[in-house]
Amino acid sequence: MIPSRRVAALLPALAIAGCTATAPATAPRPQPVAAALPSVGLESVIGQDATALVRSFGPPDADVREGTARKLQFSSAICILDAYLYPPSGGSGEAKVTWVDSRQRDGRSIDRASCVAALARRDGGK
Repeated sequence: MIPSRRVAALLPALAIAGCTATAPATAPRPQPVAAALPSVGLESVIGQDATALVRSFGPPDADVREGTARKLQFSSAICILDAYLYPPSGGSGEAKVTWVDSRQRDGRSIDRASCVAALARRDGGK
């Protein structure tokens, strides 16, 4: 049997221990993963030079140069494709397409490969 004095001395400590808050266990946050955009269907554009793009899609609707970079813009009734050309890292040589963006004519998104296919099918431009 425990003496009552001892119990009385332990009661405040037990009461305080019961009042302490413990942090709720939280699941670790998932780390963001870089999603690679699919490039299937873009083989006819990525890595090509300006001459090859013109051969595929006709004359560009816009040709913008900024320093050594160049953007060729092609449009159809369905979409607009921006092809970004940059020279090789050494600086010499023909600029090649390294990235493309696409959008529908009203600005909504569209799959890049679908836009390339639509441009390849356009007859005489727009």
